[in-house]
Amino acid sequence: MHHFSGLETGSRFTKKPDSGPNTPSLGSGRIGAANPAAKRASAAVFPASVIAGIEPLLPFKDVSSSEKMNLFISKLSLCCVVFDFTDPAKNIQEKELKRATLLELLEFVSENPPKFSEPAILASCKMCSINLFRGFPPHCRPRNTSSAKVAKKYINHSFILRIVDLFESEDPRERDCLKAILHRIYGKFMVHRPFIRKCISNVFYRFVFEVEKHNGIAELLEIFGSVITGFALPLKEEHKVFLWRALIPLHKPKSLGIYFQQLSYCVTQFIEKEPKLASSVIKGLLKYWPITNSQKEVMFLGELEEILEVINMTEFQTVMVPLFCRIRQCINSYHFQVAERALLLWNNDQILNLIAHNRQVILPIVFPALEVNMQNHWNQAVLNLTLNVRKVLLEMDDALIMACISNYQEEQEKMNLVDEKRKEVWEHLETAAASLQPIARNTAVLVTH
Repeated sequence: MHHFSGLETGSRFTKKPDSGPNTPSLGSGRIGAANPAAKRASAAVFPASVIAGIEPLLPFKDVSSSEKMNLFISKLSLCCVVFDFTDPAKNIQEKELKRATLLELLEFVSENPPKFSEPAILASCKMCSINLFRGFPPHCRPRNTSSAKVAKKYINHSFILRIVDLFESEDPRERDCLKAILHRIYGKFMVHRPFIRKCISNVFYRFVFEVEKHNGIAELLEIFGSVITGFALPLKEEHKVFLWRALIPLHKPKSLGIYFQQLSYCVTQFIEKEPKLASSVIKGLLKYWPITNSQKEVMFLGELEEILEVINMTEFQTVMVPLFCRIRQCINSYHFQVAERALLLWNNDQILNLIAHNRQVILPIVFPALEVNMQNHWNQAVLNLTLNVRKVLLEMDDALIMACISNYQEEQEKMNLVDEKRKEVWEHLETAAASLQPIARNTAVLVTH
């Protein structure tokens, strides 16, 4: 519940001697300064100390250019009063007056952006702080016309930290505005960039390792996606640590689907900046592979395809064995979407080129999975894709495929022999058990230790 932010009530507006019927209004659809009812209703709420200096209800067009900045500050001060919106019937006229004043401030800044003075920047930060910053219950856009040198005195670490905290808001419109604000602060104030990155990293750490509930992960990742594109080469160790400790573990939470697109973009940006990171990213994906979550598996396969499109041959060869062992398991998945997505990797020319250059290692890993699918898979679409991939591999190296077929048949024969021996053992045990006489009731049995 919002209260009056520590401001005293009971004071009245300062009233100009000539305020009367001809006093201009705030504009179309707004409460005019000459409206006596509005003045009477507002006088009991807005303190005189807030509006001292110049009448805040005057329109900007009715004051001289030299006075416009003072009027701007006066209107900002007027908007520092915070109302209780849990009761719609309370302070109706005052709320409407504040709304109209905020709209007038927005129009003034948008139509003819002035050069803001230091008191104006201070008043703006104060008004935004009072109206925006608040605590959230437990889990059950600015202009570029201000001087960065002056503004950084007030847009400090505390201000930035509270901006980041607001990303927990459940309102997507608010989070979208916050995204634009934080991105502009990052671009405007180079001195705060490391701190902003640290704040966002801490949000990610807490989300992954503690709560797994946060509404603004997607928006924060969008900010980082544009930040990564501006990283200088070679990448600093700090940025690589962020990739390994924050972005890769973000694949773990169950809510991955909400922010997967933004996360995948950030990871791909890192690899495009420094291709040597590709093998580390793939190892991280294999570490967090969602074995029991088919929808996440489909997403992981999609991200793998994007990474394999930009990976170089050297990095690919360091991870191809564990990677294709995992892909083999996906090909044999009984969830048809997982099997389908894994088989569609062969439609990508870049991936097919990587496979062709390393076919002596990859084909013996993958081919048995194709044979198993052809014999056992229930889904017709998966069967058709399996036949297509098998045909592609035959065209790639028919001699190697024939050797794989021979090895597969030998392995099957060995497995059949093992199954037959196991069956014989069980039959022998069943026969031996049937030949034993059951122990009569109430017969003492000697047990030796």
